[in-house]
Amino acid sequence: MSNLEIIDLNGAQEALATIGITFSKKQLRRAAEPDAHGRRKMPFFVDPIDGRLKIDKSSLLRPYFERVAAAENHVKQ
Repeated sequence: MSNLEIIDLNGAQEALATIGITFSKKQLRRAAEPDAHGRRKMPFFVDPIDGRLKIDKSSLLRPYFERVAAAENHVKQ
């Protein structure tokens, strides 16, 4: 199994803040809510034990790091 670091909404807010992204708790909850088709904007899931929303930290941060890498690859040299 891979190295999972499962965090809750508070942990997600803190993890994003470490890279300069600030979301309010309300904004994070909105991103975690499923739309009419059951899809979420961010890959949160309901913890089967405590029923709270959780997310893998690397899954949360990966899109930001991928976009940074893509931007660096498209810089004129």
